[in-house]
Amino acid sequence: MYEWIKAFHVVAVISWMAGMLYLPRLMVYHAEAQIGSIQSETFKVMERRLLKGIINPAMIVAWVLGLYLAWSVFGFKGGWLHAKILLVLILSGIHGMLVKHVRNFAADKNEKSPRYFRILNEVPAVLMLGIVILVIVKPF
Repeated sequence: MYEWIKAFHVVAVISWMAGMLYLPRLMVYHAEAQIGSIQSETFKVMERRLLKGIINPAMIVAWVLGLYLAWSVFGFKGGWLHAKILLVLILSGIHGMLVKHVRNFAADKNEKSPRYFRILNEVPAVLMLGIVILVIVKPF
């Protein structure tokens, strides 16, 4: 079963990361759109569907399967594993921030600039880089 669980964990992580990289990019364009415009309303639908249909379920599956693997295979031991879990916790915090931003956009209460979302768009990629290096290289 290990290979199957690991495979589904990887698929969930890929799906989660795809959404985490795309959602802030949508928000860049949404922040540039005029409130009440057709574009703004379209972005609201896209953001909600991406979050609820892909990002949230993928994050849940990634966490559940990842914790199972950390426990059953590694016994929650290893500095690299602890560092990885820390980075995934930070990524989950970014996820929570994006949920808040989706809600703010839905209520036409966004106060952030497109530049803010451009910078925020890079954070998941940097975290992903660290996580992948920790998992593959296991430097400590």
